[in-house]
Amino acid sequence: MGRTKKLAHGGLVVSVSALVLLSGCKAVGPDYAQPELALPAGWSSPLPPPSAEQVELARWWGQFNDSTLSGLVERALAGSKDLQLAQARVREARAARGVVAANDKPSVNAGGGYERFTQSENTGAIPQGDYGSGRDLYQGGFDASWELDVFGRVRRQVEAADADIASAEWGLRDVRVSLVAEVARNYVDLRTFQERLVIAAQNVQTQKETVVLTENRLRAGLTSELDVTRARSQLATTQAIIPGLVTGARQAIYILSVLTGQSPGALVAELELAGPIPGVPAGLPVGVPAEVVRRRADVRQAERELAGATARIGVATADLYPSFSIKGAIGLASSQVGTFFEGNSRYWSIAPGVSWNVLDFGRTRGLIDVQEARTAGALAVYEQSVLVALREVDTAVIGFMQQQLQTASLKEAESAQARAVELATKLYREGLTDFISVLDTERNLFVLQDQAAESRGKVTLRLIELYKSLGGGWEEPAAEAGTAEPGSGAGEHGGAPTGK
Repeated sequence: MGRTKKLAHGGLVVSVSALVLLSGCKAVGPDYAQPELALPAGWSSPLPPPSAEQVELARWWGQFNDSTLSGLVERALAGSKDLQLAQARVREARAARGVVAANDKPSVNAGGGYERFTQSENTGAIPQGDYGSGRDLYQGGFDASWELDVFGRVRRQVEAADADIASAEWGLRDVRVSLVAEVARNYVDLRTFQERLVIAAQNVQTQKETVVLTENRLRAGLTSELDVTRARSQLATTQAIIPGLVTGARQAIYILSVLTGQSPGALVAELELAGPIPGVPAGLPVGVPAEVVRRRADVRQAERELAGATARIGVATADLYPSFSIKGAIGLASSQVGTFFEGNSRYWSIAPGVSWNVLDFGRTRGLIDVQEARTAGALAVYEQSVLVALREVDTAVIGFMQQQLQTASLKEAESAQARAVELATKLYREGLTDFISVLDTERNLFVLQDQAAESRGKVTLRLIELYKSLGGGWEEPAAEAGTAEPGSGAGEHGGAPTGK
């Protein structure tokens, strides 16, 4: 009897040990490897001249030497609701990983209770004469269950969860990049509108003086009422432009207020005073395409999403294989309170088990096909994100270079036109030219001044677009310093597997 009991225990130990060893087998499904990309060696657009100083892309807005802009960026990074939403998504992904990882661990429950019962006479389970009499049962203990990860379902789930964390973190960085660029863009829009307002106000004053001049000449009989009417018409036309510029400036302030997490009018008093359009450095380093792809947060996010989708193929594939589990219980049970803690009240059980869905009419195969299709889609998204990144840099470079050329030409034209206004006004005063020449030169000067101011703003905007397209605006957290970058193939964020 004792020998039989020992053999049973030995067989049980062997069975459990075999199941535990099986749980270390290679996970089913494809192992993820970062796709190799055929990147161009250089850019299609002509590059700007190299900068004498290295631009710190993580804080590129400092290159403008504008304390107001820097302050707005810092406030936006601290108060932006979009950034807070992205941070919450990172926390959610990390919490979800903890839930998934717990599936690989035993589940232990503690319980206890009291039961008063009677048994049927037909069961024959208790002595004659005791039928119908009440019996007590006191019970307490632990029961546990453990599904062994033999074919790697949980390991693939954890791999996917790690990729989700990295994706959320790169998404957070991408939101930061967009937020900083949006703050800078609206700030430049504000300063551009304000400078155009100053130019419009100066031209209104000049044109008022022209109206006075024509009225004086009319009273002296030196001109006709037609010249006065034309002068007044041009003045009213210029004045009509001002409300649109005021609206544009105020809208930019409203947007900046919301970007910093405040009500729309919060920054009106602070920003309504006109300031200069931020200037641009003489040149800047652009780098090579491979460096941009490595830095772009949206590209890295798409790569991590591809890694997660690949891991989920393994999760779906694991359903093709049997599931192994171990269940057990240990505790105390007695019909009397006084004997509850005695050694004879102990009980235990252990039960290895296996289940296998051998017939599901193609459901599992269909789910695998679904996940493979999703992975193919994620690969297309990743490759497309790389192409978009390269296109945005090329577009930003050519836009920045050509906008600088346009600004230089407008500045030259503005200077020449200002001289033309002086000459036309002088000749008109001396009666050597008609009033149409004065009006035309004044009108053209205002148009050129307005276009030049707008073009100066666009140069800065093009530079902002270039910084954004290069992936500037985020920096590696101190905790990750010296570790592999997300998606680099070395693993990160809790050991996210990115390779074999």
